[in-house]
Amino acid sequence: MNGNIIVAGLGPGDKKHITPAVTAALKEATSIVGYKYYFEFLDKDLTDGKQCIDTGMKKELERATIAFDLAKKGERVVVISSGDSGIYGMAPLIVEMQTKENSDIDVEILPGISAFQAASAALGAAISHDFCAISLSDLLTPWEKIEKRIEAAAIADFVTAIYNPKSKGRYWQLNRLVEIFLKHRDGDTPVGIARQVGREDQQVTITTLNKIDIDTIDMFTTLVIGNSQTYTSNNKIITPRGYYKPAEEDKKPGQKIMSESFRTILGKMKSTDHEIGKLWTLLHCIHTSADFEMEDILVCNDGVVESIHNQLIKPGSVIISDVTMVQSGIRKGALERLGIETKCYLNNPKTTELANQKGITRTQAGIRLAVEEHPDALFVFGNAPTALIELTDLIRKGKAKPMGIIAAPVGFVNVNESKHRVKCFNDINSVIIEGNKGGSTLAATIVNSILCYDDAQEINPGRDL
Repeated sequence: MNGNIIVAGLGPGDKKHITPAVTAALKEATSIVGYKYYFEFLDKDLTDGKQCIDTGMKKELERATIAFDLAKKGERVVVISSGDSGIYGMAPLIVEMQTKENSDIDVEILPGISAFQAASAALGAAISHDFCAISLSDLLTPWEKIEKRIEAAAIADFVTAIYNPKSKGRYWQLNRLVEIFLKHRDGDTPVGIARQVGREDQQVTITTLNKIDIDTIDMFTTLVIGNSQTYTSNNKIITPRGYYKPAEEDKKPGQKIMSESFRTILGKMKSTDHEIGKLWTLLHCIHTSADFEMEDILVCNDGVVESIHNQLIKPGSVIISDVTMVQSGIRKGALERLGIETKCYLNNPKTTELANQKGITRTQAGIRLAVEEHPDALFVFGNAPTALIELTDLIRKGKAKPMGIIAAPVGFVNVNESKHRVKCFNDINSVIIEGNKGGSTLAATIVNSILCYDDAQEINPGRDL
């Protein structure tokens, strides 16, 4: 009468992490087969009186053959693996052998806690969203294929657990992995290094992708590389699931689409290593324009978006636009929510009269009139460089002190000059789209990002749609 084979995962090393099902199987076994190092994880009462067969490294096929031979003799065999038996363990080999030999030996697989799970728990909550695991061992998989998997994981923004990162004979592969990830991830992406995880001499280190000390890493180490949303706090690595955001089902359709778009943009940006206000505004501008050059041409100093937002929400705040199209693009829901008034003087009868009298453009005249009534407003330019130049002249004359300037006029005449002028005023908050690009839609978009700055930290756009 045949016996049976149970392939059991022992977990990462701590005896308390062995599941009750595996403990029961070990107690009932007559023979235990495994790599000799794994027997150190078992208490004596689980091995006493049983036939314990240990083999060295790279003897997996031998262990599987021994297990089937013992089972054919009626033995109750447990084949042990560290971690989970199905993840870089003995389970696939045993099942393959059973299938190829058409064996009638009963095979059962008992899962265990894998090293990446133990590493994530030791690091905090490093793996709590979509993830993958990659082994850098090229004993059974060609390096060319491993490198393709690394590239795919980096591009897809998976949290990535790295097994077998380095050995005496494999010392360069981890360097190559880091090189590939840095092409697609920010250098400040959190990385957890868990050595001997789940064992008495466990060591856990939190670092970043561009600061990994490869010399400290060996075959007993598991790495966890975060995704674009992963962050560190209180010496923990956290990959958020988004529980602190409004539930997706509570969002309007437009919000859901915008949220998904922002996630897509984050995955395609060259870098997300920006101060949160600038990142928030960049996301809005790229979403509006589908132009990733915004990463290079949007100029916004740290804290500017938050500062303008904090001034705008004060009672009596006013936003002045150079043209009505900018005014039309600013979200009415946000303006009503915050009690902010927008004004455009372009079509004011006094504007035409002043323009004709002084021989200037109507947009220039409109800004002169606006400054007389609201010298401390937020001034927004999406069309007329002459209007922006007018404002800078009035600032130099001491007639205006805006809470902020959104400088995004578009065109080819005086456009660059108008934006360079704004940069001279270090004491005035400004957001500038450099060069010839800009436009009313982008100018309004920048204002909208400022109005909903409260949602920036959680990257939760579209509240006022």
